[in-house]
Amino acid sequence: MILKKIILENIRSYEKQEIVFPEGSTLLSGDIGSGKTSILLAIEFALFGLQPGQRGTALLRNQETEGKVTIEFEVDGKNILVERCLKRSKTVSQNYCAITINNEKKELSVVELKNKILELLNYPKEFSKKQNILYKFTVYTPQEEMKQIILQDSETRINTLRHVFGIDKYKKILENISILTIKLREEKRIKEALTANIEQDKSNLFSKEKELEKIRQDLIVIEKEFFIRQENRKKIEQEKQELSKKREEKLRLQKEIEKTQILMSTKKESISDNNKLVEQLKNQIKELQDLQYDGSKTPIIEKECGELKKQKETLDRQKLDVSSQINSLNYKNEDNKKLEQKFSNLESCPTCLQDVDAVYRANVLNKIHSDTFKNNQEIEKLEDEKKIILKKESEVDFSLSSKNKELQELNILKIKYQNIEEKQNRFDDLAKINLSLNKDIEMLTQQIGLLKSSIIELNRYDPLFDEKQKEFEEASKQERLADIKLAELKKEIGFFSTQIDELRNNLKKTEEIKKQLDYIAKLEEWLSKEFTLTISHVEKNVMVRLKTEFSKLFAEWFCMLVPGFFNVWLDDDFTPIIEQHDYQIDYAYLSGGERTAVALAYRLALNQVINSLMSKIKTRDIVILDEPTDGFSEQQLDKMRDVLQELNVKQLIIVSHEQKIEGFVENVLKFKKEAGISKRETEPKTL
Repeated sequence: MILKKIILENIRSYEKQEIVFPEGSTLLSGDIGSGKTSILLAIEFALFGLQPGQRGTALLRNQETEGKVTIEFEVDGKNILVERCLKRSKTVSQNYCAITINNEKKELSVVELKNKILELLNYPKEFSKKQNILYKFTVYTPQEEMKQIILQDSETRINTLRHVFGIDKYKKILENISILTIKLREEKRIKEALTANIEQDKSNLFSKEKELEKIRQDLIVIEKEFFIRQENRKKIEQEKQELSKKREEKLRLQKEIEKTQILMSTKKESISDNNKLVEQLKNQIKELQDLQYDGSKTPIIEKECGELKKQKETLDRQKLDVSSQINSLNYKNEDNKKLEQKFSNLESCPTCLQDVDAVYRANVLNKIHSDTFKNNQEIEKLEDEKKIILKKESEVDFSLSSKNKELQELNILKIKYQNIEEKQNRFDDLAKINLSLNKDIEMLTQQIGLLKSSIIELNRYDPLFDEKQKEFEEASKQERLADIKLAELKKEIGFFSTQIDELRNNLKKTEEIKKQLDYIAKLEEWLSKEFTLTISHVEKNVMVRLKTEFSKLFAEWFCMLVPGFFNVWLDDDFTPIIEQHDYQIDYAYLSGGERTAVALAYRLALNQVINSLMSKIKTRDIVILDEPTDGFSEQQLDKMRDVLQELNVKQLIIVSHEQKIEGFVENVLKFKKEAGISKRETEPKTL
């Protein structure tokens, strides 16, 4: 990885600044607080985003609502451009992320972009959630953080270095083995409990199978017995059915007798009813014969009725004519009355508008009165005439009603007289019917006698049927008992078969569990003894190798930075040991420059070990050092030239306010702060 350029927009003390990074060694120079460290923080943010616990307010410029960092770098010949934006609302958060690889741009989420960067840098996947710790120890670690690592207690330091070297997986493996072993032992106890009764289950299965075989033999005997009883019951049932037919025949004959008796009773009732009807007919015929009927009167009376109807029609026409005349005269009187009222108050003619003379008006009124009087006289005459007509009409109606009544009585008498012959015929028919009914009764009486004789013959089968019925009930009972016993045996066989199947299935499962138990026992023994020892041995060898390499490099860098007769190395906890004149010097009693030298040597050695161990990571070509000479003497500063020459990296970025360092590097970028805004002071200086 080689940095090319970074653009800061509203980041900390920068408003907008573009910084180009050349290859080789570059010094970011300037006074304290000029904004040099802000560039390093912006690089880390552009690559990995905000870290857990890091607030966006620490990066976004005060009073600004949006900020942005754009970084351009190269990895394996690929030109990569990363953009990250900050936005202020209630809090400061990342709201836009994008990456451009060889001019192909993609917008990604914060997590997706971080994972993409880790992939491009070929960092192990397990470092995606480790707060950029691998980046810090391979590329950029603030000097103060390195001092904190040295001053930490040994357990924390060794765990941190395990984390950095990526060998904490061995510890995790051992922890997982312990958890897995506990679970395997628990599973083994469960399976041992499940397989404890396997021999007893086998014995139970053998007993059940023997008992089932005995029951099946008993079933064969019972099936034979049931067949015999069933055949016996069928034979008796057949004999009973034959006797039952005789009984049914007897019942049928008895019902036939009952039907015949009912029929005889019905015929006798019919004879009785017919005799009563014959007596009635005799009386009716006698009464009709006593009637005096004269058929010659009927035409005369009918003629008289016709004449009376004609008289009535004539009177109706006269009455209608007189009524019409009366109505006409009444209408004229009403018209005269209206005309009289009109002329009584008329002053002028409505047609010619001339005044009406009183004499003329009087003449007209007199004429109206005269006409009305005549009409009234005529009405009185017509009313008298109408009364006469009504009286005549009443007399004609009375005569017509009397004649109609007389005619009706003659017609009734005629009808009655005509019924004498019909009644006589009916009388003769009833006599014949009674004769026939008597013959039928005599025949039915004979039939009843024959039926009773047959019934007496069939009565002898009743005791035989009762006896056979008892035999059938006993045979059915014995058959049911055999059937119940047979069903019980079959049910028992089914029950035993189910139990045996369950026992076999359980034994099969138990034997499978037994196999699993044997496997778990072997696995638990192998994990707890062989595999655990192997992992521990591998971890120990890796740590020894790392410590040996680390201690050697640490001693070389320290001796290069600090003149004098010092013997330095790392103990098993990777704690720096400083020895001079055969006694150890505690880190707290070292001078400021010596402590800085320890931290820097530790930092450079750690960088080389990680890049050597993890040779596939893509950050081995760049190192960033932040104030690496804090507290150095002039002599130590001179040693920095040798240190920088020994660092075999393509790109070295140093942040320092020491002017002397400018002579040790190939490029210098100077920064200053004016009115609270950081700026690059001049174009990059190439030495």
